[in-house]
Amino acid sequence: MPTDIARSPRTSPYWPVVSHPLLRRVLPGLAVSALGDGMAVVAVVWLAIELAPSGQHGTWIALAMAAYTLPSAAGTVVFARLLRGRGGAQLAGWDAILRACALAAIPLAHLADVLSVELYVILLAVSALLHSWGSAGRFTLVAELLPQRHHLPANAVLGTIGGFATIVGPPLAGILIGWVGAVWVIAIDAVTFAVLALTYRLALPPAGTVDGYERGASRTAGFAVIRRNPALLGLLVLSLWFFFLFGPVYVAMPIHITDDLHGSATLLGAYYTAFGIGGLTGGLIAGYLRRWPLRATTIGIVVAFGVAMLPLGLGAPIGVSLPAFALAGLIWAPYMSTSMALFQRSASTPQLPAVLAANGAVLVLAVPLGTMLGGPLVGALGARPTLLLCAAAIVALGLVAGGFALARRGAAPSGDPAVTEVSASR
Repeated sequence: MPTDIARSPRTSPYWPVVSHPLLRRVLPGLAVSALGDGMAVVAVVWLAIELAPSGQHGTWIALAMAAYTLPSAAGTVVFARLLRGRGGAQLAGWDAILRACALAAIPLAHLADVLSVELYVILLAVSALLHSWGSAGRFTLVAELLPQRHHLPANAVLGTIGGFATIVGPPLAGILIGWVGAVWVIAIDAVTFAVLALTYRLALPPAGTVDGYERGASRTAGFAVIRRNPALLGLLVLSLWFFFLFGPVYVAMPIHITDDLHGSATLLGAYYTAFGIGGLTGGLIAGYLRRWPLRATTIGIVVAFGVAMLPLGLGAPIGVSLPAFALAGLIWAPYMSTSMALFQRSASTPQLPAVLAANGAVLVLAVPLGTMLGGPLVGALGARPTLLLCAAAIVALGLVAGGFALARRGAAPSGDPAVTEVSASR
């Protein structure tokens, strides 16, 4: 653990972030919205169960969860011409407005007694259309307001807020659902997004104060920038496979707990809680990695995460595999912070929103596709072998990525921009 953790708050890498005159006004709104989204993880599923016809619960749960995330990939392309060239706060604010309005329509439809499961899924899909642009806006805002040396701690703050919400939000949602019902928890989520939208509108300068954005480019301009930049393309491919290979774990873990360990839902919850606590800790640590070589650290996270997952696949006792899963969460958490920092320094500020939205559009598909693969894998191999295969594949992915990075660095001329970028990340 770095020694400056124990020093005064002003020496912390997080101090320039939380004390920034503009960012400190936005962070409370982000925290409120993240808590609402943490509650929505449970509420979205529960309301789907309440609305779905008997015997079709599984189908409509899957459709509801997909609708709450996957349309953002389509929104990245459909709204590219309209949103490319906007500032970070404007992008994030529009996403918050759309989410607030679409989610608020759900309890309103309930009050009007017209809320069907089909309408519910449609409204969830509408709420997710700008999600990739909203995420891109948050990280673009970091790049607009802070110098490069503070990007990683700022990314870590955003990640830690989200990690805390995933621990606190679900149990809070369970209490509120029992009290007022799932539809009103979604109403609360809508209110949190409205608060966030107002925060962006009132706490930051009016849109248009940041110059130099490119307007009128093609719908796939963000993908084109990534394709032309080997550093960004390699990072996107690494992230895509990393998330994809983790997807089957969502299927294999519950079956491993019930069939192999003969455990209950309580034990499964303990594993996910351990992962969440590890993730929260890892998010806090991420800001202290700012002096580490970012590219090597990002690749090292992939390898170390795979290694930490091996005890689950090897059938280690609970006393070993549970702490190992917590360690995996700790290792996983800094990945988004370091990878976003690499995007922030590898793409120009005018290009950054479209590039990050394109990156988000690809990654939002990775875990669901991996999860879909998990069903056939578990059916063919069994739960524990699937966990072992995923862990080993993730380790191999990291080692291959490290080999490519070293080869590129050795082969590129000294004046190559890729070498300059790699050196700058050290």
